[in-house]
Amino acid sequence: MTLPVSQPTTRRAALTGLAASAALLAGPARAQAPLGVVATTGMIADTTRVVGGDRVAVRALMGPGVDPHAYRQTRSDIVALSRADLVLWHGLYLEAQMEDFFVDLTRSRNVVPVADTLPRDLLLAHDNYADRFDPHVWMDPRLWDLVLTNIAGALTAADPDGAEVFAANTAAFRSQLLALADYGDAVLGTVPEGSRVLVTAHDAFKYFGRAHGFEVLGVQGISTESEAGVRRIGELVDTLVSRNVRAVFVETSVSDRSVRALIEGAGAQGHEVVIGGELYSDAMGEEGSYEGTYLGMIDHNFTTIARALGGTVPDRGMAGLLEAS
Repeated sequence: MTLPVSQPTTRRAALTGLAASAALLAGPARAQAPLGVVATTGMIADTTRVVGGDRVAVRALMGPGVDPHAYRQTRSDIVALSRADLVLWHGLYLEAQMEDFFVDLTRSRNVVPVADTLPRDLLLAHDNYADRFDPHVWMDPRLWDLVLTNIAGALTAADPDGAEVFAANTAAFRSQLLALADYGDAVLGTVPEGSRVLVTAHDAFKYFGRAHGFEVLGVQGISTESEAGVRRIGELVDTLVSRNVRAVFVETSVSDRSVRALIEGAGAQGHEVVIGGELYSDAMGEEGSYEGTYLGMIDHNFTTIARALGGTVPDRGMAGLLEAS
């Protein structure tokens, strides 16, 4: 099997190279002030920076480890949002506590929900949330490509003079998204079929599961606001034991309490389960790191899941930029 992997000499050199490439794509520096964009999640903010280049100045409301399901706007957020040239939020009820605020803000600002208009036949519904769809579309790079198109469209509408730059940057980033998706297909395809069960703290990985043929089980529902009851934990413990699941995963933006309860419950039945790694679900990694980009976030998830469940992966992921395992 051949994996789409490159091995740069050093992590710093590779990141510098990526930054240089982005600067070239962005074109010559603007004479006018950049478009002020406020984005809710890190995934939207990172994609907007890639598409916009030096024509945009982007602020993300939600940083590493922040749960968008429970996030409420702060005073400084309100000031930034009220002054922004363009506001980009996810939609699909991801920012559940801010939805009414964004509806009101639409009356006075340019506000775009970048995932809310995705074709409904591509979205996953949830039995416990009538008329709602799973918002975690970034877990499938091929689906995120549609959000990329929406972000590029919003930037072009707000800054028509930048259309050529935005189109070039979008095309370049699209090729990276597709390469990332191919990498996921390759490494996750090496996981033995009987081991393709992903157990996490909450149901953020259904699009991942659909794209790569994994059964996904979350202790909580698609929103972290839902409670993980004793009955649900008991059901999952029985599943871990009966199906010989050996690894479960914690998330950077969700408490690991419920996942550790699974491990303890399985241990009480004589079945050893380990934490297979920490996944990025609703937020990216630390700012300035490879894992703090959309590409790095998903590369980390693909690589961590495949490795923990018995697959074959490069030591440092698709681009050789991941933190050493």
